[in-house]
Amino acid sequence: MKLLIVDDEPNIRDLMHRYLSLDGIDSDCAENGLSAQRMLASEAYDACLVDLKMPGMDGLSLIHWIRGEGFRMPIIMVSAHGEISDAVSALKEGAQDYIVKPFDPEELVIRLKKLVDAQNLRNLVENETRNKNEDDKQIFVGESASIKRIKEVISKISDTNSTVLITGESGTGKEVVAREIHACSPVKDGPFVAINIGGVPENLLESELFGYEKGAFTGAANRKTGMFELASGGTLFLDEIGDMPLSLQVKILRVLQERKITRLGGTSAMPINARIIAATNKDLEQQVREGKFREDLFYRLNVVRIVIPPLRERREDIPLLAAGILKRLNRQMGSKVSGFSADALQLLCNHEFYGNVRELENILERAVIFSNAEEIGIDDLDLRGSVSLHTQTKEEPKGAQVSDAKSLKDVEVDAIIRSLHRWEGNRTRAAQELGISRRTLINKIAEYGLNL
Repeated sequence: MKLLIVDDEPNIRDLMHRYLSLDGIDSDCAENGLSAQRMLASEAYDACLVDLKMPGMDGLSLIHWIRGEGFRMPIIMVSAHGEISDAVSALKEGAQDYIVKPFDPEELVIRLKKLVDAQNLRNLVENETRNKNEDDKQIFVGESASIKRIKEVISKISDTNSTVLITGESGTGKEVVAREIHACSPVKDGPFVAINIGGVPENLLESELFGYEKGAFTGAANRKTGMFELASGGTLFLDEIGDMPLSLQVKILRVLQERKITRLGGTSAMPINARIIAATNKDLEQQVREGKFREDLFYRLNVVRIVIPPLRERREDIPLLAAGILKRLNRQMGSKVSGFSADALQLLCNHEFYGNVRELENILERAVIFSNAEEIGIDDLDLRGSVSLHTQTKEEPKGAQVSDAKSLKDVEVDAIIRSLHRWEGNRTRAAQELGISRRTLINKIAEYGLNL
């Protein structure tokens, strides 16, 4: 927690600073409102302690300015006896609490922690629709050498705020790793805010990230808080950063360099204190060479690199992953499937899984739905539908029966349907997985008369 103390009396500033430090709370001091404005514009704080009576800009004016600029941190107003009516006015301006001089420093610390915890909770509530339910979250599991190395990296960066870049094929669990990093970090009690860059229309992406002021554009009837602000005190996960348009990349670079944002339609920069984790299934180095991704942004993101190998390269993790997924499916679906037969587990371990962990989840969900036994058997596993365009370029073995082969149309229809299912109807992501453009995918859907 970091606090800003605003008081024109040096003795009080020094006393509060020293007492807060004894409780492990870091604090900066400002001698008046104007000084506080400069500090708030350059540093992110979890709370403010503001004296009511100060020369120049008084406490009420400072609070009015803080809320007008959109800062969300809690504010405690410090007043003297006989100033209670002004303290009430401060609450109307946006202060959350007030304390009367002389006050007990221990009581002040209790109130501060309560207010900061409440603000963190509000951030979490605002992100509820974006985050998965706690019971549905995947757990980062695996005992393969590659996963053990990733866990070691997470452990080493747990006490840092370094930017992390996670790379790997679609469905390997990049968000699961990002959540694990967050859970092991100093900001684990703050919000985890995730945005899929490829899933947001380009014309809406900037406002989603940075927010906007009322009247910034037609239809902006109210101020909107962006994801950088919502992630304050926590982690912002930028999934599929390789899909970010060049026009926006320079603005993200500026945020990483200056740790400040400006809302659309806003005039002043606001400091942010969110950890940034980015992920992509693309080769960013190749995109840099092709001029599709800024080289300076790549190096800003690539401070700590975590590469997640595809599931087919760590088959020893499949039994553990399958057990965890089955437990979660039982909870979600109210089923009571106890496990897998030896043959079924062996079949899973031998499968290629070009869709990685996401494909494994889909296969097991279907198996749970149709299984009539206490455990999943080999007949419950439908791997025939796990079609990936990765496999279509392979040569058929000699002697293969032509009559057993699917037509090209059937293969394409099957691949399209299953890819859209995996991406919950997101055509942009499905097209990327299939290796075609979004327009081509839409044309294929129309050509084959698919009702998707």
